[in-house]
Amino acid sequence: MNRVLFTHSYFYRFDPKQWKTKQPYPPLATITAASYIRNFGYEVSLFDTALRESPEEINQAIEEFKPDYLVIYDDGFNYLTKMCLTNMREAAFRMTQIAKQKNLTVIVSSSDATDHFEKYINNGADYVIVGEAEYTLLELLDKLKSGSNNLNAINGLVFKSGNQLVRTTPRQIENNLDVFPVAAWDLVNINDYKKIWLEGRKEFSLNIATTRGCPFKCNWCAKPIYGNRYNSRTPENVADEIEFLQRQYNVNYFWFCDDIFGLKPGWVQKFRDEVKRRNLKFRFKIQSRVDLLLKEDTIVALAESGADIIWVGAESGSQKILDAMDKGTTIDEIYSATKMLKSKNIKVGFFLQFGYPGETKEDIDKTIQMVLDLMPDEIGISVSYPLPGTNFYETVKAQLKEKTNWTDSDDLAVMFRSTFHPAYYKKLHRYVHKVFKKKVGKESLKIIISQPFEINKKIIRSALLSFYYFPAEVIDRLTLKRLESLN
Repeated sequence: MNRVLFTHSYFYRFDPKQWKTKQPYPPLATITAASYIRNFGYEVSLFDTALRESPEEINQAIEEFKPDYLVIYDDGFNYLTKMCLTNMREAAFRMTQIAKQKNLTVIVSSSDATDHFEKYINNGADYVIVGEAEYTLLELLDKLKSGSNNLNAINGLVFKSGNQLVRTTPRQIENNLDVFPVAAWDLVNINDYKKIWLEGRKEFSLNIATTRGCPFKCNWCAKPIYGNRYNSRTPENVADEIEFLQRQYNVNYFWFCDDIFGLKPGWVQKFRDEVKRRNLKFRFKIQSRVDLLLKEDTIVALAESGADIIWVGAESGSQKILDAMDKGTTIDEIYSATKMLKSKNIKVGFFLQFGYPGETKEDIDKTIQMVLDLMPDEIGISVSYPLPGTNFYETVKAQLKEKTNWTDSDDLAVMFRSTFHPAYYKKLHRYVHKVFKKKVGKESLKIIISQPFEINKKIIRSALLSFYYFPAEVIDRLTLKRLESLN
């Protein structure tokens, strides 16, 4: 009983918005766990669902590999899995059913399973791992292989004993992340991923995690796997992986998929020094906070390391809303960090969030004005989304009805009582994008007129699209005005 088939439940095709972007990433946490388990003598394989069309395809993987265990281990480093999308939940349930029909033991580790372990057990899973999973998974496999029934001693586990659900003591997370091996990249068909990136005319990118967890207390942010603690790999350990991936897959662009990159004092500077010492050349994107970026010479160090774009949780242009979210940042910090990043030729991405309780039309207008003032290079817009385990969820859970999760990442349904009708926020999402793109087009037109020798295809395309966005923005604004009266 040594064969373990790993899989995960994120099918990009089941999330049309993400599939359309043609920027898929391998399941990093899944192949990290597979690498860890393999080090202890287990034979592992991967049924990578990311680019697949149906859960039914796992039948062939099971027939070929003949595993003893199916481990559905979602990529906790990918924010998409934290949304607990129902399309992916149903896919996990179906793979579980197929595995049980073939008499496999099914083990699940995911954000959704942590929040709703009873649903997964009731749909056939034998065990659900809660929290950081590598140690729990190894202990469980060792116990099952030996025939031991003493599962209560394994921390971080949920299982059924008779008619009762048993949840053991929570697992303490690992502080020294260097103990975990490099992910089992050999289990992934990298060329399949690269092909899709190139079809989308994007530079191929791979994902790396340098940390686990986040210590900040934004009251809408769920952290079911790694919690509020923050642990990081050493800069040397990360540089080793970058060198390996560059050598093995000829990749020169990375997504550091941490919740917060480089929070530990001095880490970014040490990483910069290590990159320079090894003469590594690559570019990367990260997520950070505006207050952290303004500390010491962080932005300079990021620029010297190869930072291409930094996404920040701007969320709102209203200080009232930021304070209500317990965000811990200020509007002034958003303006200062954005301007400083641009001065170092680092692109800026804004995560924006509408519909938070108490948000008014005035607050929405402030957010739109902030976007137009600062003109980030990219924006990502969502509506406030209540996830179990957050203070925000506790505040609005009495208002939640049958729908408590989005179907896919483009669902954008408001599932609680907000200031405006849900249809308003659906249209607002599109409207803000059009307002933003309209100004991009306007600036492109100015460049064409004043600096004709500086134009390129991107500038020409933006300028031409402005002729669409000008009238489209007006139509959407009128529609929003009408929707304001609904509720």
